[in-house]
Amino acid sequence: MKCPYCSFQESRVIDSRPTDEGGSIRRRRECSHCGKRFTTYENIESLPLIVIKKDGSRQSYDRNKLLSGVLRACEKRPVSLQQMEALVGEVEQVLQNNLEREVTTSQIGELVMERLRRLDEVAYVRFASVYRQFADIKTFLTEVNKLLMERT
Repeated sequence: MKCPYCSFQESRVIDSRPTDEGGSIRRRRECSHCGKRFTTYENIESLPLIVIKKDGSRQSYDRNKLLSGVLRACEKRPVSLQQMEALVGEVEQVLQNNLEREVTTSQIGELVMERLRRLDEVAYVRFASVYRQFADIKTFLTEVNKLLMERT
């Protein structure tokens, strides 16, 4: 493993431990040349996922884009970063298990909304308002009323 500080090609593993419920391994390393320490993560290689956008264009799946959308929806809400990352991880797991190499943004959005609804209703409404592009206050109120009806 190449050292990020001095680019030396050799390092030794000081500590290894599973992360993400065993989905990856975190390794603490020390450079054999400069002695500085750094962390690496080992993940299972998954097949590339292509996202079909609303306009029909295709692009590679980007976890950071999905996490960014969830972060915006959960802004100033009592939802931890760990919970948001777990939500994104769940969505990714469903997509990988689906065995389809192409997925639409609407499929991803529905998976996120399903999980946000259980996690935080305000974050769910925020995400839904952007994702479903609520045209007016009536559409917004309809969605909020659905949530209220489910509670009773």
